[in-house]
Amino acid sequence: MGMSREQIQLQIKQIIERRMSDDGIEPTGISGVNMFRVTKSMRCAPAVYEPTIVAIVSGTKEAILDGQHFIYGNSQYLCCTMSMPVEAGTPQASNENPLLGIYITLDTKLMSELAIKYGNVTGVSRARRASMQPAGLNLAAWDESFSEALLRLLQLDESPADTAILADSRLRELYYAVLKGEAGASAMRAYGAGNEIARAIEYLSSHLSESITIDDIASQIGMSRAVFHRKFKQATTMSPIQFVKSMRLNDAAMKIAAGMTVNEAALGVGYVSSSQFSREFKRMYGQSPKQWGANKDLLEQAV
Repeated sequence: MGMSREQIQLQIKQIIERRMSDDGIEPTGISGVNMFRVTKSMRCAPAVYEPTIVAIVSGTKEAILDGQHFIYGNSQYLCCTMSMPVEAGTPQASNENPLLGIYITLDTKLMSELAIKYGNVTGVSRARRASMQPAGLNLAAWDESFSEALLRLLQLDESPADTAILADSRLRELYYAVLKGEAGASAMRAYGAGNEIARAIEYLSSHLSESITIDDIASQIGMSRAVFHRKFKQATTMSPIQFVKSMRLNDAAMKIAAGMTVNEAALGVGYVSSSQFSREFKRMYGQSPKQWGANKDLLEQAV
């Protein structure tokens, strides 16, 4: 008989506590897999989530996407399958109740390979293709497959030889658990056959500083403007234009918090007019870019 979720999470918590006595992010030696520890309460601030899995074993974390709050602890993990403009924070973290967890950057090539293979074997991609586009950011239960795969992955950290030889296969096992779990529909949409919206988001995210028209993107992925707009909104909760604006402003907010000037940040995300940038920034965040830059504590924002 296998261990319960609580027993597995206790073991993962002990692995993190052995490695980390201070706040921050600690690489595990496995590509894309990091541990983190936070004891400071931080209000939600702009961030750009790349495709990731965030699994919490102690405490709670919050992410906000277009007004929708995702608050999660050790019963659900967060799966972000596409680049997303969010606000993220650790409002409940404290010395008495530290936030401990694992942050895994999804390997797009590996996830695509597994999703396509999984779809071919099960036929699941065809069944889901007709259904509504799942959200790019969602919460999924720590089921047995995910819990056991994550523990097996982290246990490699004890041995460099085990890590070198087994990391790829253990990572595949974890990704497969995600595909079979509650985030599976979203992951199949992003990485399986028929992943046009995910490809459009990847393109938009990497061309934020350029002038992009929605017609160009729609025609690139073979959709009419109306169909593209509808499917994009189902995946992200935003229209394509709202999405690009949020990504640009969130990216600029992080640049300013890191010490970049307002003009540099505006130009860096594709704004020609700094006055238009300042107006849109204040409308989104309730304060001017200069006031924002004074909040240096935002630099301490956790993943």
